[in-house]
Amino acid sequence: MRKEVVLVTGAAGEIGHGLIARLAESGSSSEIITLDLRDLEPEMRKYVTRSYLGSVLDGSLLENILAEYKVTGIYHLAALLSSRSEFTPVTAQQVNVDGTLKLLEFAQDQWRSHGEVIRFFYPSSIAAYGLPDVATKNSAGAIGEDQWNTPITMYGCNKLACEHLGRYYAKYYKQLDAEDQSGRIDFRSLRFPGLISAQTEPSGGTSDFAPEMIHAAARGSGYSCFVRPDTQIPFMTMVDAVAAILQLMKAKPTKLTRQVYNLAAFAPTAQHIYELALEAFPKAEISWDVDEKRQAILDSWPAQVDDAAARKDWGLSPQYGLENGFSEYLIPTIRETYRR
Repeated sequence: MRKEVVLVTGAAGEIGHGLIARLAESGSSSEIITLDLRDLEPEMRKYVTRSYLGSVLDGSLLENILAEYKVTGIYHLAALLSSRSEFTPVTAQQVNVDGTLKLLEFAQDQWRSHGEVIRFFYPSSIAAYGLPDVATKNSAGAIGEDQWNTPITMYGCNKLACEHLGRYYAKYYKQLDAEDQSGRIDFRSLRFPGLISAQTEPSGGTSDFAPEMIHAAARGSGYSCFVRPDTQIPFMTMVDAVAAILQLMKAKPTKLTRQVYNLAAFAPTAQHIYELALEAFPKAEISWDVDEKRQAILDSWPAQVDDAAARKDWGLSPQYGLENGFSEYLIPTIRETYRR
């Protein structure tokens, strides 16, 4: 008998850091295995049955996992992030899209192996949107999941492509085959806004101006913000993002009306984040030096998104808004982190 597990790819990243601990504490009977190019941090290893060091593109490695474990759930977090993807679009396509395709095929192979539907979580992004200019962005209001799906970045194109791949594998896989092969993967996805973690520093996302500003202020190091003060996109604390993943994955399939859901918690301007950071760390040295190319990307993303479907279907209710997110979670936790 193969051991029943859930697989987390990209486990050493920002989302994985919080997700693994919560999965381990959830009381699930399934153990956790991970796959990443980087080693897990020592404090995370206690939660994990086995940690594979390698790439999601390594077919032989995936075959070894298939042979050894009964994987009933997949959290596919491995990705090349937005800023880096612009410098290496071919690599981004390989990692972000080809890697996801390999994991979807792996999930199909798992179904063939043990005959149980595989729940597959995929983290999409606000980068899947693309509005043409700031005027349109400011007048558009809260954007729904099916509006303005015209991304201008490679990362956004990758995310949108993978949303469609997941929908295809869940509903239409090999639809001309004599045998019905749909319904073997239960694909669920969240379009994350910018995420702010108190425990981990950002690592290459275009929305990282906000956490970079806060962490630099806490460290006492200078920071030059690469966006205009009036720049506005939705954000969420990492705590609420991880909670939303678990909540969505626990929801009964009959409750879900779509496979990709928007998330939102608060939508401050960069100026507002600056003011809150300075209030908490008065000696912070934060300046503005706009990178017009990165600014153009952020200007193509919505100022707000409509998350009504998530709230209605599976009860999305973020714990933290802007004010209590800073006062009760981000600032106290970051202070403690940099005291150590």
